[in-house]
Amino acid sequence: MFGSINAINKNYAIVNLLSTKKELGDLLNMHVIFEDNDKRILGEIEDIGEKEAKINFLGEINDTSFIGGLIKKPNLDASVRPINESELAILVGGDKESFNLGVSPLYKDFPVKVNLNDFFSNHGIIVGNSGSGKTYGICRILQNVYAIPNLPYKANMFIFDSYGEYINAFKELDKINPNLHYKLITTNKRLVNEAKLEVPVSLLTLDDVLNLLDATKYSQISIVESTIELAKIFASNSKEVNEYKNHLLAKAITSIMYTNQTSAKIRDQIFDIVSNTHTEEISLGATVPGIGFTRIFRHCFDIDSEGRFAERTIIAEYIEKFIQEDRVWNIDTKDVTYGLKELETALNFTLFSERYLLNADMYDEAISLKVKLHNLINSSYAEFFTDKKYNSIKDFIGSLVTTKEGKKAQIININLEDIDDRFARTITKIFSRLFLTFGKTNEPRASIPIHIILEEAHRYVKEGDDVNLLGYNIFERIAKEGRKHGIILDLITQRPTDLNGNVISQADNFIIFKITHPQDLEYITKMIPNMSADIIEKQKSLQPGTCVAFGRILKIPMIVKMEKASPPPESSNADIFNTWMVKNNS
Repeated sequence: MFGSINAINKNYAIVNLLSTKKELGDLLNMHVIFEDNDKRILGEIEDIGEKEAKINFLGEINDTSFIGGLIKKPNLDASVRPINESELAILVGGDKESFNLGVSPLYKDFPVKVNLNDFFSNHGIIVGNSGSGKTYGICRILQNVYAIPNLPYKANMFIFDSYGEYINAFKELDKINPNLHYKLITTNKRLVNEAKLEVPVSLLTLDDVLNLLDATKYSQISIVESTIELAKIFASNSKEVNEYKNHLLAKAITSIMYTNQTSAKIRDQIFDIVSNTHTEEISLGATVPGIGFTRIFRHCFDIDSEGRFAERTIIAEYIEKFIQEDRVWNIDTKDVTYGLKELETALNFTLFSERYLLNADMYDEAISLKVKLHNLINSSYAEFFTDKKYNSIKDFIGSLVTTKEGKKAQIININLEDIDDRFARTITKIFSRLFLTFGKTNEPRASIPIHIILEEAHRYVKEGDDVNLLGYNIFERIAKEGRKHGIILDLITQRPTDLNGNVISQADNFIIFKITHPQDLEYITKMIPNMSADIIEKQKSLQPGTCVAFGRILKIPMIVKMEKASPPPESSNADIFNTWMVKNNS
């Protein structure tokens, strides 16, 4: 089959061919061995001519291992032969900690196995055109993992499912093994028997709320920070909390009363405050005592013929008694819980502090947050937020991985099909931040790994997102820090150009299905480490369900054909023929 070596370049050799043209047709992309005295060098056939083949050098192989790269090239008198099965097994044979990724179509469907740690301990990216097999691929991978004899009971796979495609593939996971379970958490109101998506408001951080309200200005950070602190305070039902509310309201009203505005404008501003935020003692209908008579709060602001408040002295004395500047407020905010409405109340109190009330620019930015929060509360998305009490993030995540029967779920499908992209991105950020915080607090470190599998990842992992306001992007942070804490990202996308480049640069494993868009090809060539022109050419001719896999999972890039997922995901195209056609019974 192979004759002598004609020439050796830096990275390849030109080798004479002895086979017929018919025999040569199956050699492209096959691997060969250069035997040179006591060493064996692995090569891959890149080009085939009528009499010669160009073979790239990949590294050195021995009886037990493969080492990528070469220090010394083979001599011209080295012999060349096809790789044998024992050598192929060194490259893709795996070990007792491996699972089946697929088969090699180049070697009569030789099994391609990868080490479970190499695959699941590192961030990964799956890329390919629509219909190339991405969704089928990740389903097949997980189905293979859950079928291995060593039971992966402690696995925590969170799939953020954009279109409900994964439900069918995993809903009968317990049939593989009765100790394995699947849980669906959904935004789809039609799935009434499944767990509804719930986000505990009291576990949201400053960054979460800024994302939720789509904040864009630095000044809004302090507003939201104050709001969260007040929400925690107001969530405590104590006499001291009501006194603190009266203190805040009284200060705001006093600040307005002594401004240089007209009485009518002062009255309007005070009524606006008390209409939105009030207590029993300070409200439009509260009774204000005078000497020998009483007045209703709103009537104290009637304007007389001289343009002044008729009961200015009475209302000023009444309000002043609620201000306690020297008091040290020691309100216990430990273990409090609150919802969106309580957050809105706290935001209203924040807006009426002197800092924002008398600053037109900051007030406008604060009102923007108020409008967005109010709109959220009155939208259909409000039902996804809960004031349910969780003692910690660990308790909340524990509830996520527990089925309604009280069993441990290994695959948790968070179905986001009924919400828009912006809200879905916010939800994935919130959960991802919770997972990273959880991972950082685990002892021993990385003892409870969590995998974040993002279908349609280009919807969420965007370039520059949040960096300007928050100073970081949560997915970048997970990509850089997550592995040491057991928080792993797996991104699935058909539009790699829309992905955050810093996240891609931290990935170690790549599964590339067929890509045809020139911009996407150019982008992944630049952004993915070791993405050679050879790999680009290989993927162009791939069939659906076949990929080029490389990274830590394989010692060399390999073409891998995956078995079809069974049961399959619901990601296939519509059956137009059977949908359109009406049977002719004549």
